[in-house]
Amino acid sequence: MASTASKKVIFAALIGNGLIAVTKFFASVMTGSSAMLSEAIHSVVDMGNQGLLLFGIKRSRRPPDDSHPFGYGMELYFWTFVVAILIFAVGAGVSVYEGIHRINHPEPMTRPFINYIVLGLAMVFEGIAWIIAFKEFDKQRGALSFVQAIRLSKDPTVFTVLFEDSAAMLGLIIAMIGVAAASHLDMPVLDGVASVLIGVILAATAALLAYESKSLLIGERARVDVIRGIREIVLQYNEIITVNELLTMHLGPNDILLNLSVDFDDGVSSERVEEVISDMEQQIKTAYGNVSRVFIEAQSWQRHRQDRHASTSAATDPTSAEPE
Repeated sequence: MASTASKKVIFAALIGNGLIAVTKFFASVMTGSSAMLSEAIHSVVDMGNQGLLLFGIKRSRRPPDDSHPFGYGMELYFWTFVVAILIFAVGAGVSVYEGIHRINHPEPMTRPFINYIVLGLAMVFEGIAWIIAFKEFDKQRGALSFVQAIRLSKDPTVFTVLFEDSAAMLGLIIAMIGVAAASHLDMPVLDGVASVLIGVILAATAALLAYESKSLLIGERARVDVIRGIREIVLQYNEIITVNELLTMHLGPNDILLNLSVDFDDGVSSERVEEVISDMEQQIKTAYGNVSRVFIEAQSWQRHRQDRHASTSAATDPTSAEPE
C-alpha cells in the first residue's frame, strides 16, 4: 500500500493543477493561444491522473479475499499504468494535434500579457507541488542516485507525480517562450510549434512512466539489500546447510512475498525443523516489516537441483507437454 506521504504529494499536485487549469483556460480563451490551451488540457489531464492514483491507493488497500488471497496491492501499479496511457493519448495527443492545427492555420495572438501573468502564476503553483513531490522522493531515495531511486522504487505514486510536475514545469517554460516569440516576432506559427513540443515532452514522460509501471505490474523482486539481509538471517542457523532458492516479489509498495527453499542437516529432528522455520519467519518479519508473507520449504539441495532441471527441461521441450 502507498504511504500517507504519497497521498500528501498527490493532494498537493491535485490542488495545484486545479488552480492552474482554471487560470490557463481563462488565458487561452482571452488570448487565443494554442500553447496555453495545450497547457490547460495538460493540467486537466494531470488532475484526472491524480484522481486515478488516489483511486488506485484506495483499491489497493482492500483486504485479501477468496478471489485475491494475496490482496489487491498490485492494483496501484495497474492504475499507474493507466495514468501513463492517459498522459500519452490525451495530453500528448491533444497537444500535438492542436499545435499542428495552429501551424497550418496560424491566428494572431491577442493580449499576450494575460498569458504572461497566467504562466507566471502557474509556475508558482506548479513549483510548490514539484517541491513537495521532490522532497518526498529525495527522502525515499536515501543514498541512491536519482536514476537508481526511480528504477528501484516500489511506490509509483511519488515518482509519477514528480514526473508529471517536471513535465509541467518544462511545458510552462516552452509555453512562455512560444507565447513571447509569437508575440514579439509576429509569428503566430511559433505558438503552434510550442504546443507540439509540449506534446513531445508529455509523450516522453508517458513512455517512461509506462516502462516503470510495466516492470512493477509484472512483478519486481525486493531490493538487493533486503534479499541479502534475509539470506544472512537464514544462514545464521547451524541446522541449515544452504539456501537453495530465495525468491521475492512486491505485491505492493510495502508488501513483499518471500519464498524460501532451504536444506537442513540430515540429523535435525522434525520438531527442531519446525522450531527453526517458525523462529526464522518471525526474525525476517521483524527485521523487514514489508515482508508480509513467508513460505519456507525444507528440501535437500540435490533434490532441489533435480526438480529445477526437470522443470527447465519441460519448459524448453515443447514435446514434453504433449499427451502420449
